[in-house]
Amino acid sequence: MELRPLGSTGIKVSLLGLGTVKLGRNEGVKYPRPFDLPDDRSVVALLETAQSLGINLLDTAPAYGRSEERLGALRPGRREDWVIVTKAGETFERGESFFDFSPAAVQTSVERSLRRLRVDYLDGVLLHSDGSGEDGDRFLPAAEALLRLKEQGKLRATGFSGKTVAGGLKMLGHVDLLMVTYNAGYRDEQVVIDAARQAGKGILIKKALASGHAADPAQALADIAALPGVSSIVVGTMSPDNLRKNAQAVTAALR
Repeated sequence: MELRPLGSTGIKVSLLGLGTVKLGRNEGVKYPRPFDLPDDRSVVALLETAQSLGINLLDTAPAYGRSEERLGALRPGRREDWVIVTKAGETFERGESFFDFSPAAVQTSVERSLRRLRVDYLDGVLLHSDGSGEDGDRFLPAAEALLRLKEQGKLRATGFSGKTVAGGLKMLGHVDLLMVTYNAGYRDEQVVIDAARQAGKGILIKKALASGHAADPAQALADIAALPGVSSIVVGTMSPDNLRKNAQAVTAALR
């Protein structure tokens, strides 16, 4: 698996990253079919498969239910084998999302993630936007809070996971990396990817398979893998076989 620079952070990430929402949450998600959460043995098998394929990026969030806790308890290998990216600003409790982007809430969230993931530092923390007010200054105090935590050594890179072109462009100068949506049916944020590339910022792609609705997953992944400026494509799955197919698709695209 190819490793790519995460912008100018000094971190190298696998071209395919593993999204872990399905390891911890099955309520209020937009996948085409309902699913049960995997048991511990299945989680370990999935993570071991990822490691064997050369995948080092794990994407999680407090809003992903028990995902952080399960990764902390079940993650195989050494800490340095993994690039662990989580989020702040959104929690999911009692079937509902709650958002708080105050500096105090961001700090509390990061400290909680460190405990849940059983690590001394996080490789990246992204502000988990709800899509509101992205073109204004709403997220700037939270970004400054992440920067202070980075200076304290609690995280290596700051980021923003947004929902609009305006938000991505607004936050570009205030964080180290962006997570943007890009798939066959939605390419509006191409302009954000291009701007990030010019600015030396990392780009993580979310919803590459349109939350499980992609007509041709292999082609969708291949197209994005060939896109200049992309650091990693984050795809969630519970299936080791699907993970292998996804890895094969992004690898084949570069031959």
